[in-house]
Amino acid sequence: MRYSLDFNWLWDGMGALAYGAGTTLALTASTSVLGIVLSVLGAAARRGPYPWLRKAVGLYVEVMRNTPFLVQLFFIFFGLPSLGIRLDPISAAVLAMTLNMAAYTIEVVGAGLDAIPRGQKEAAQALGLRPRLVFFKIILPQALAIIFPALTSQIIIMMLESAVVSQISVRELAQEADLLQSRTFRSFETYLVATLIYLLMSAALRRLLFAGKRRFLGAGLA
Repeated sequence: MRYSLDFNWLWDGMGALAYGAGTTLALTASTSVLGIVLSVLGAAARRGPYPWLRKAVGLYVEVMRNTPFLVQLFFIFFGLPSLGIRLDPISAAVLAMTLNMAAYTIEVVGAGLDAIPRGQKEAAQALGLRPRLVFFKIILPQALAIIFPALTSQIIIMMLESAVVSQISVRELAQEADLLQSRTFRSFETYLVATLIYLLMSAALRRLLFAGKRRFLGAGLA
């Protein structure tokens, strides 16, 4: 059976795919910022002086890392309304993606913090610097430089996993591709183009992140 490729629909459908790609990148950007902030706080809490807080963060990490992202998303979007908490699709997607990403990056950030020699912290405190200033100005920047490749991979993985939020009707790239193929009946061509767009976004995002690392964290470890 011969199959004839047809991309004539692409000119009319490119606007929808571009809109979906923009939504995917916006979700990735907001999730990355919120997820990294939450992971830094979580990693610091796991190394803090409060046992109950260490256990709470540890439980959160175990629950999120051992349950499917799709189930977490459905719990937030479909389950929370039973408790009177209703979120629109975008808010539910950002919350689910942030909580999922943070559960993985807490361990990544923690590994970076543990890699910094303890003597640096002790020397800074001996000079009279406050512990919070030591953490944010001395320890954390070095830790982020060390774990940057792993952190970059987690951000890209989360961008790719954002396709799951199409299940709650978020009009990101996968959702737009699905709607487009249902109108054109050109599934092979539509998903081929969507795949290429994901590849381009992944490559561009990786280059952008490493350019930002050189600008803000120095050359460090690549």
